[in-house]
Amino acid sequence: MTTSRGHNILTVQNLFRDAFVLKCLVTGIHGFIHLDFPYQLPVAITFVCCCNILPPIFTQSNTRVVALAFVQKSETLSSSILMGCQEELLIEKVCEIYDKLSRLENLNPSKQVNSLFTQLVQTCMSQCHIDITKLNERVQAIRCKLIKLCGKAEGLLEIHFATLIGSHDKPLNHIKIFPYYSNYLKLSQVEFSMLNKICSRVPKHIAFVGSGPLPLTSIILATNHLSTTCFHNFDIDPSANAKAIQLVSSDSELSKRMFFHTADIMNVSSSLKQYEVVFLAALVGMDREEKVRVIKHLADHIAPGTLLLMRSANGARAFLYPVIDPRDLQGFEVLSVFHPSDDVINSVIIARKNSQG
Repeated sequence: MTTSRGHNILTVQNLFRDAFVLKCLVTGIHGFIHLDFPYQLPVAITFVCCCNILPPIFTQSNTRVVALAFVQKSETLSSSILMGCQEELLIEKVCEIYDKLSRLENLNPSKQVNSLFTQLVQTCMSQCHIDITKLNERVQAIRCKLIKLCGKAEGLLEIHFATLIGSHDKPLNHIKIFPYYSNYLKLSQVEFSMLNKICSRVPKHIAFVGSGPLPLTSIILATNHLSTTCFHNFDIDPSANAKAIQLVSSDSELSKRMFFHTADIMNVSSSLKQYEVVFLAALVGMDREEKVRVIKHLADHIAPGTLLLMRSANGARAFLYPVIDPRDLQGFEVLSVFHPSDDVINSVIIARKNSQG
């Protein structure tokens, strides 16, 4: 619909009707927006301001009220609608990146793969709150597929750098070349601080389930924080353990405290009772059902009082990693939960196995 001067006219009802109206606004619908009711003025302003476009003039019929969208928008914007706009844009961006990733022949480290995952991570580190339980079925399906793509790409990235680092005479001197090393440093510091507040004494034996070819968490904790603790690393892939062993074998002191077990954790039972702390990697259990099965198995076999440290995700970061719902931790008492607000991606949950177990 247009005015006699040819300006575009949109009603606020039409704005609400299309979830992707923001895309339309961004791509150039300018001019006048007709407001049917006085209270709709700040609502319409909100939609346009979300897009960061040059503000059109809003006119309210019968009362000749004219307002520029940018005038005192901090006082007039509806925060809930603004957040809704941000959520829609973020979800659309994530879906676009997923579409590009899903079309690639492989996810081996390359300029294109690295660029897309960098965009994805930066997008998902937004402070915009997203409740994944409220996503529609299409986006839920994309999220599940995207987490699997992220897991596969992360594994390939670790294999690539484990091979590269392991080619040196003293591999651990070159471990910082891994692009996410600083992220692991921060996450390990968070996890150690959380454990330090809970543990009455330094644990003698820690298990890490899903350690992979580049067991950075175990290495960082053993080197920087827990210099007397023995770390038992479990991975289902023998080639991953072979690469991990190659990394630490050149360090005579560290190699005495780092052990590697090739096993499906679901087949490990009685030996789990020796560990005071068990780490569960974020990608062990790629969906809720599988994650719950692993946690239940651990609950059945670790000793009462054992701490279970789990990596999860919160908000938009849940497009990258599976989420652990504390309500699924049957047999455990949740002691501490951490959600990051910086460039750390994973949330951390620490729970203690009930003494009745």
